[in-house]
Amino acid sequence: MTDPQIKPVRLFIHKGRGAASNDNSRFDAHDRESFDDGWGSLDEEPPTLRTEVAIDATRKIITYNDSPDIPFDRTINPYRGCEHGCIYCYARPSHAYLGLSPGLDFESRLQAKPDAPDILRRELAKPGYRCAPIALGMNTDAYQPIEREYRITRGILEVLAETRHPVTMVTKSALVERDIDLLASMAAQRLTSIYVTITTLDRSIARRLEPRAAAPERRLETIRRLAEAGIPTGVMVAPVIPALTDHDMERILELAAAAGGSGAGYVLLRLPYEIAPLFEEWLQRHYPLKAEHVLSLIRQSRGGKAYDATFHTRMKGEGLFAELIARRFKLACERLGLNRSRNTLDCSLFTPPAPPSSSPQLPLF
Repeated sequence: MTDPQIKPVRLFIHKGRGAASNDNSRFDAHDRESFDDGWGSLDEEPPTLRTEVAIDATRKIITYNDSPDIPFDRTINPYRGCEHGCIYCYARPSHAYLGLSPGLDFESRLQAKPDAPDILRRELAKPGYRCAPIALGMNTDAYQPIEREYRITRGILEVLAETRHPVTMVTKSALVERDIDLLASMAAQRLTSIYVTITTLDRSIARRLEPRAAAPERRLETIRRLAEAGIPTGVMVAPVIPALTDHDMERILELAAAAGGSGAGYVLLRLPYEIAPLFEEWLQRHYPLKAEHVLSLIRQSRGGKAYDATFHTRMKGEGLFAELIARRFKLACERLGLNRSRNTLDCSLFTPPAPPSSSPQLPLF
């Protein structure tokens, strides 16, 4: 029998935040549960949730992977956590390794890597380094709001431009336009391509789904401005959420192509680890009448589970609904002329930076 003093935790909507809860990390040794102390403490409005930024004292900045279904083998992530607050973000579980919650902590307790440009320069200067395109900000968005102040992504791009090292990016932020000067110059040398993520065209859904990301129409304008600057640009329809955003797929592709986008991709919603309960909580809070239908279609596309991590199917899913999404995407791209050519980046221009001097006197000799 349930203790009468134990009350379900009341979920508050924090303005500009995607998650409503802040459950412990799965690696925590102890779990805590709120209960009513008799003074109505569970009914009190929580204090304003402000973003906190700590400094990540990382010693390495390039992360390598050997996943067979990912088209890059190395990434750089200037930040841990992401202020965009996208409830579906597949990077949320990574915050558990920091002893923080994948819920509200992920979008409000961030870590920045201000030394990233200097560390990158040292790693590129190593004699054994072999050039291949770097995917920038693949875990959390390299252009999330705190980049305006920290400018770490800008510093990384300056090093890559100087060494003529190819780089790719996926973002849902209009802040990428700030760096068009660098990106256009790199594009002219076949050193960069950029994809802009658009999940839905419905502003009301986007505001709840991705509370601090740019509005859908603003992202379309970003595609236009990047393309006009001569930067190879595409659109990622991601994630495709069954019965909630999938109906927008063709229209997103049409508008992106009209704005100058030349490539396109999509990912079916992924719900690994802590994301599944967070997303279900979000659905029940914002779209309770659709929740069971959405979750049912997700399970149908994931072998009866919330998620299946099998390589080559984890991004697209399987089953009738997943096959329908794949067919719709293919037909729309063919009709719109998207993905007709592959934008291959040039690795032959890479020039390693000079290794850092061990002494300020060395340049004199």
